[in-house]
Amino acid sequence: MATYEELYSLQSNDALRQKVAVAAVVAAQGILAGTPSAAQAAWAKEIIQYPIGERARSVLNLVLAANKGVSVAAITGATDAVIQANVDDVVAGLVTAG
Repeated sequence: MATYEELYSLQSNDALRQKVAVAAVVAAQGILAGTPSAAQAAWAKEIIQYPIGERARSVLNLVLAANKGVSVAAITGATDAVIQANVDDVVAGLVTAG
């Protein structure tokens, strides 16, 4: 289990940030490929324009929080598919929250 200190430190892990940023863009593309609401389209546009911006940091923070019960090694070693699933899980709530 990752400690809160370790989870906080992972916010600045470049490799993890890059994986989550790409997964967020993939999620945004999926939203735009459908019939997005205005909120969904706005969220997706911002993620695509600023994949490491404030909204993307929110995605990373929620992914880290959702994985607090696993080790740092498991978080940093997660496959692209696992990262994408984690990002997809938090996106709906973020889009709704604005």
